[in-house]
Amino acid sequence: QAQFVESGGGLVQPGGSLRLSCTASANTLGHHATVWVRQVPGKEREAVSCISSDDDSTTYTSSVKGRFTISRDDAKNTVYLQMNSLKPEDTAVYYCAPGSTWACDGNYIEMWGQGTPVTVSS
Repeated sequence: QAQFVESGGGLVQPGGSLRLSCTASANTLGHHATVWVRQVPGKEREAVSCISSDDDSTTYTSSVKGRFTISRDDAKNTVYLQMNSLKPEDTAVYYCAPGSTWACDGNYIEMWGQGTPVTVSS
């Protein structure tokens, strides 16, 4: 069974940066898009960003556009989320999940790993 392991979260001050990593087993990155999803307790999960598996096209939710960058390193089977200019409202647990297809079509499979918490606070 494919597995995803998230890492890189932590506590940062507003305006700071973090780089999250998502390492996938079984070469999942070559068959599905990868979606970063975040969740705040008591709220619905929110898809933050996606990168396709074929042409590296990317999508971002409006609230992070211009601040976050998603990328992939095929040799390491890892997808990254570079998070700059962090805001308190970015505080959440961040997960990565496979897209339903190779493309970023807004759909993803809810196969969650441990997640990595991000806290943005002074």
